[in-house]
Amino acid sequence: MRKWVKRYQQYGEQGLHDLPKTPKRQPRKTDPDIEQRVLQRHQKTHYGRQRLARHLAQHGIHLSPNTIRHILKRHAPATSRPRKPRRRFYPAHWAWETQEPFTLIQADVKDIYDKGTLGTERWDHLRKHRLPRYQWTVLESRTRLRLLAFRREISTLHGMAFLSLAVSWLRLCGVPTEMTIQTDWGEEWGGSNPDKIARLEAEFLRPLGARLGRIPLGRKEYNGRVERSHRTDDEEFYLPCVLSLDTVEAFLGAGLGWLYHYNYERVHSGYGMAGRTPYGCCVALGFSGSEYVGLMPVVLLDNIVLEWSRHGVPAVNDVLTHYTTRFLTFPHDFELSRCGEPQRNLNSRANSGEVRHFCRVLRRVWCGAFLWVVLSSKLGGVLGVAWGVFWG
Repeated sequence: MRKWVKRYQQYGEQGLHDLPKTPKRQPRKTDPDIEQRVLQRHQKTHYGRQRLARHLAQHGIHLSPNTIRHILKRHAPATSRPRKPRRRFYPAHWAWETQEPFTLIQADVKDIYDKGTLGTERWDHLRKHRLPRYQWTVLESRTRLRLLAFRREISTLHGMAFLSLAVSWLRLCGVPTEMTIQTDWGEEWGGSNPDKIARLEAEFLRPLGARLGRIPLGRKEYNGRVERSHRTDDEEFYLPCVLSLDTVEAFLGAGLGWLYHYNYERVHSGYGMAGRTPYGCCVALGFSGSEYVGLMPVVLLDNIVLEWSRHGVPAVNDVLTHYTTRFLTFPHDFELSRCGEPQRNLNSRANSGEVRHFCRVLRRVWCGAFLWVVLSSKLGGVLGVAWGVFWG
């Protein structure tokens, strides 16, 4: 009681409040200037504590990951509301729930043409040189070991071709375990039709000892490790290298080099990695298969699907197949392009007149639309369309 009376006499009502419990003397406390440098590097790089500790050590600041964690926690903004507990609605799996390698595989597709991330210059370079737009990724959730392929478009057949190729490669390299390939609900993985998913799984994956899994709708954190790896692709591969790649062959070759660096040279600071590379983590967990397990050739899936179509593998889009075979009849001068789609041979003599007629009609429509805008009245618009049709 005497203590409170004394504090009231010295500080008034403010003296009755609880005082901070921090000790007045802290000889081992980190210097405030160093804390500011840690916060600045974290704000610039967004690294985690372990990776940030290695990064700061290269710049002469030696701090333990736990010290960095306390610094970031002290200066973190207070959250406005507590987090709600997570609820599980689907039989999906978290990456940390399994400890055996190659039992849970995360698969996703990355749109490389991300103008907001790459900027206008790199985006224009990709489009100008017609480089592949989509990166297909499978990631072993325990060790972060990845396999890649590329494609200019997205379709279910290409998704099944990529998964079959990846699982076949893992089997060839001595992976014996049954795999669960966890994806989102995109059409490239079968969509939301349970009959279609079951058919794709039975036709393409079950013979290889694998099955399809789904994450909850709108819960990408279930596939968070493959999603996070796509950010690493942007920061360490596409941003520094894409302007030097002018051909598809050079692009695929650089992709294979990046895959080797990611799987065999780049150390990871994630949960359970202990600063090891993905392949080093596989070996530490008892993998005794081929050392080339992380070096699947980086291919363009267009060529794989073309070979499938030559050997009679049917398309997996039921609606498109139904309308193509039953309601569409193509003339004799249609032929299959490299993408497997019907394409009119415009050089044939039978089509030359049709092409000229189509150009004339298109010119007339454009002339009429132009006059419609210029005259900006109903009567003027009607006269403009008529003029375009008869004199265009």
